[in-house]
Order: sequence, then C-alpha cells, then structure tokens
Amino acid sequence: MAAPVTPAPVAEEREPRGARRKRETRARLLDAALRLMAEKGMEGVAINEITEAADVGFGSFYNHFESKEAIYTTLVDNVFEEFADMLDRLASGIADPAEVISVSVRHTVLRARRDPVWGRFLIREGFSAQMISRGLGQRLLRDIGNGIAAKRFVVADPFIGFLAVGGTVLSAIAAELNFVAPGAPAAGVLEEYGFSGEHFPERTAAMLLQTLGLKRAEAEKVAARPLPVVEEAAEER
Repeated sequence: MAAPVTPAPVAEEREPRGARRKRETRARLLDAALRLMAEKGMEGVAINEITEAADVGFGSFYNHFESKEAIYTTLVDNVFEEFADMLDRLASGIADPAEVISVSVRHTVLRARRDPVWGRFLIREGFSAQMISRGLGQRLLRDIGNGIAAKRFVVADPFIGFLAVGGTVLSAIAAELNFVAPGAPAAGVLEEYGFSGEHFPERTAAMLLQTLGLKRAEAEKVAARPLPVVEEAAEER
C-alpha cells in the first residue's frame, strides 16, 4: 500500500517589494506630517519639511499626495475617523447615552496619554471645520442629541452643550499631557496647588455628565463603570 502523499506546502504570498516600499514611504510621510502639524498646524508646515522629516525625496511626496491639504485630510481620516469608528464599536452594546459619553471621553483621554502626538494634534485641530462636521466632533454632536432625545440629558442649548463638552475634553487632554501623565513637563505643579491627577479620565467624564444634567452621585457612578476593551488594531494609526 502506497504511503499517502503529503501536500506540498503552499508558499505564502509575499507583498511585492515595490508595493512594500511605497506603503512604507507613505507611512513615513504621514508620521512626519502628524508630528509637524501637531506642533505647528497645517499652515505652519511646508511640504519640504515633511519630506525631510520623513527622509523621503521631495518629488516622492507627489507620488502619494496631491498637496499639503491632501495629506492633512488623510491625517484627519486616519487619526480621528478611525478612532471615532472604534469608539462606535465599543459603544455599540451600550444602551445608556450617559455611559456612551463616559466611554468616549475616557478612551479619548487615555489615547492621548498613550500617544501624546495624537493628543496634541487633536488639541490643535479639535474645533476646526473638519472636526465639527466629521469624525469625533460629529459623533459627539450625535451622542449628545441621543441623550437629549432619551431625556437622559437636560441641555437647553445642544450646540453650547457640544462646545462645553468638546472644550473640556480638549482642556483635559492638554492637562493630561502637561500636568498629569508620568513625566509630564509640569507634573509638580498639581501638587503645589493641592490638585491630584488620580483617576483623571473618570473625573473628567463625571464632570461632563454633570454638565449634561446628571446628578453628581449618578455621574460619578456611570464614569466609574468598567471600560470596554479596546482592539489593538483599532488603535493603530
């Protein structure tokens, strides 16, 4: 009886070298643009600065992006649209509009702690026209509206409520990066004034829920609920 024939192993399909190089070059350009624009804003950065920081030839930029505005738009999509989509997935099983806001606020502050460049870019671009009409801003408007419709939030002026919540989140991220995070430039200032950075994301969420109309005890209870787990792939830029 003949021995069974073992199928030959199928070779893994490898990405062509040219395609891999193109993808890596594009990623370097995006990373460099993010670092520079987080510091200077889009208008303060020139294309040659991006290519130099990415160690890419100036002409290669136009193989990937039509203009500085195009790479900025891609950054907004990568940095904020994808993160907002991840927040939607995390909150998909949550029925309480207050907990949806709490989860989004806490994860946003924690993301800035893990990735300060991301946080600085969000601070700089948080109230740009693009951010209000799409991404995180659009989701925040929707979530506040859902809470008002469900009579969970008591907000006389939804737009001012949006500005209050969004502005506080951006301020909290700035405080996280400058005062709260380990090794922050002015970490000792909090102690000088008798403030604490302990449980900072939860405290931020609780205060915002009170702004939206919840009583203090209930807001703190909601803000202390366990956070849904973040998929690692969804956190990647």
